[in-house]
Amino acid sequence: MPVFHAHIPKGRFSREQKIAIGNALNQSLVQGLGIPPGDRFIVISEHGDDELFIDPNFMGMQRSANAMIINVLIGAHRPLSDKRALMAAIARLLNEAVGIAPDDVFIALVPVPNENFSFGRGVPQLAEMAPKW
Repeated sequence: MPVFHAHIPKGRFSREQKIAIGNALNQSLVQGLGIPPGDRFIVISEHGDDELFIDPNFMGMQRSANAMIINVLIGAHRPLSDKRALMAAIARLLNEAVGIAPDDVFIALVPVPNENFSFGRGVPQLAEMAPKW
């Protein structure tokens, strides 16, 4: 059920690399949280240098021109251990798939109650059930 929105610098990644970024984000759910591969909801947006501002050194990082912001809407029921596993998987898989340095990956997890998700038809499918994964 997590939804990714990756904000990437415009013109830095090819079509194939953007697809690889999407695949890596999806795999981070599978590997980090045990979520089924079909739970795939990913948006990638490119931003020019007048639209994406990321400090190159904040918090001791050494960010490059590939630095990106990844927002993840995630079920509010997730414990800290799941969040840590997901963040680690995102950074590792983006590095493996596209060579994006872990310092270049800023992740913001946004907890959302399960009843606030609709997978279609305007129905909150998870509102009446306990989380499956």
